[in-house]
Amino acid sequence: MLLLAADTSGKHGSIALARCGPGEACNVIEVVPLEGGTFSAQLVPQIAALLAKHRFSKTDIGAFAVVSGPGSFTGVRVGLAAIKALAEVLEKPIAAVSLLEVLAVSGRSHGKVIAVLDAGRHEVYAGEYEVHGDDVHPLGERLLTRAELLEAATGSTVVTADPSLANAVREAGLQAEEIELPRSDAIARLGWQKIRAEKITSAEELDANYIRRPVA
Repeated sequence: MLLLAADTSGKHGSIALARCGPGEACNVIEVVPLEGGTFSAQLVPQIAALLAKHRFSKTDIGAFAVVSGPGSFTGVRVGLAAIKALAEVLEKPIAAVSLLEVLAVSGRSHGKVIAVLDAGRHEVYAGEYEVHGDDVHPLGERLLTRAELLEAATGSTVVTADPSLANAVREAGLQAEEIELPRSDAIARLGWQKIRAEKITSAEELDANYIRRPVA
């Protein structure tokens, strides 16, 4: 199955094309970076160019994986709108992927893991998971102050791509693993796991996972 993955949730984004299946195999064909601030102008043309480069058409796509949040409200909306439109036209399933879950599984830590992203305003997006190899059990995602994070992180490993957050956790005597922010190749692999487990959604049901409410 040809899988298209997209992430437009942050300052920079990416798309990936992968050939997945049978079983757990998901081989990434190419990852294309997207410059922040112009996702709405770039996303669809870059998808078309990526497909054409590898001699595919949109009708070859068998499924989609897209980051549903948390992150930039505008960025998340752009990614979801594009994938919604393609999936609706092609009548293909979508795996909605939390960036926090991708962060949690991209590290080397096991057991209780808290994946953390900076949310601004001295707050963080935090996702709690039980991670055992490829087996991941979400325990919940929420918005925390940095002080609340340090309290919640006792007995867990904090996984983050933010050096300042990692340092703050270590200075509090807690465990932190700092990794690079995952790209769309990681989104594709986690999306494929969700598709295999039938944790999918339709274009009509796809919705954003902002965690924090948008400010009008």
